Amino acid sequence: MDAALAEAQAAALRGEVPVGAVLVGPEGAVIATAGNRMRELGDPTAHAEMEAIRAGVAALGSERLTGCDLYVTLEPCPMCAGAISAARIARLYYGAPDPKSGGVSHGARVFAHPQCHHAPEVYDGIGEAASREMLQAFFRDRRDT
Repeated sequence: MDAALAEAQAAALRGEVPVGAVLVGPEGAVIATAGNRMRELGDPTAHAEMEAIRAGVAALGSERLTGCDLYVTLEPCPMCAGAISAARIARLYYGAPDPKSGGVSHGARVFAHPQCHHAPEVYDGIGEAASREMLQAFFRDRRDT
């Protein structure tokens, strides 16, 4: 999760919402790291999770990331949860919950939906305090300027 937090910090420095993601392969090696790049790329789908999944697929040469783990600093939104399912990621670890826009434990609860083809194991609260504090500081700074 430390690497995901570093990616989130780098995203904040680029003016992006500070969310970071790290994809770890079945053997425990880091395959991809990413932070939000929506503003930079002008792409509403360039969430940290999507960028890590895209990089992982390219690195492994397969659209399936079976056996891989994804670490994310914030609860994935429904779009990202759908991509996590489609990629067949084995385990999802995330930091802060997202009651407003989350798609795992809040809102759409994508993995609990009967049409979800694959649901990863989910572990929440990993690095939650650091993730939450980074997000809160980012938005506080935006409001104060």
